[in-house]
Amino acid sequence: MRWEELTSDEFAKAVIDCKRTCVFPIGVLERHGPHLPLGTDIINAHYIATEAAKREPAIVFPYWFLGKIFTARCFAGTIAIEPKLLLEITLEILDEIGRNGFRKIIIYNGHGGNRDILSYVLRSQLYKKKSYSLYMLFYDDGLTEEERKKLAELWDAPWGEHAHESETSLTMAHRPDLVKMDALKGKVAQPTGRLDHLKPGQTSWDFYANFPDHYAGDARKASPVKGKVFLEMMINSLARFIRTVKEDTAVEQIAEEFFGREQELRGNSNDR
Repeated sequence: MRWEELTSDEFAKAVIDCKRTCVFPIGVLERHGPHLPLGTDIINAHYIATEAAKREPAIVFPYWFLGKIFTARCFAGTIAIEPKLLLEITLEILDEIGRNGFRKIIIYNGHGGNRDILSYVLRSQLYKKKSYSLYMLFYDDGLTEEERKKLAELWDAPWGEHAHESETSLTMAHRPDLVKMDALKGKVAQPTGRLDHLKPGQTSWDFYANFPDHYAGDARKASPVKGKVFLEMMINSLARFIRTVKEDTAVEQIAEEFFGREQELRGNSNDR
């Protein structure tokens, strides 16, 4: 069920019907080489979440494209907001989802650059007791070993990180109208290695230095046939995770234990 398509009365009933579980897909608006749309990450993540929620009922939050994408600020169409504000608004949105009656929120992350900030958001749950439990799944992390082996046999390009064969194929599978393969002009993007002399250290510029066109890999070998196979796996993996989360009782119990001990500690401190 898509949050924005429900009436208020339908929404209240749906929250109960889906066992108070919400999927929060998140992506960004950024350049994906010359051939894919700016919203590739959220377009794919939201579609996967919507289809997964048809198989395992949950309410899917509307398109959320405010993520961490400072590395693409030099490209037209990118939206990258101030770091502190980004963290605050993400935490606020999660609290608002919780205020609407959800007890379990699954962040479904479609953008690799969001990993670090969302990991921080996830662990911020330990700072203050919330009315909801937070879970996170990144993109293809939910695939089984058998599915991963099948995928490895599916791809022809030996490597890719961004706007590459798999991401392009995935978009082709359900939004072929948004893929402009002619604009690619047969280009393959290998890392330039401009900062290799600093390895194993890191800098703020590592990704941009290697891929100044914000394209990493070989998208020439992409196809909608491959994309449909990948898409089906992704939908199934998220549906499995939603089911697991709905059945989970351990996270809430552990949170109660943790904050109970913290409260006891506070009480002991007050006694002194």
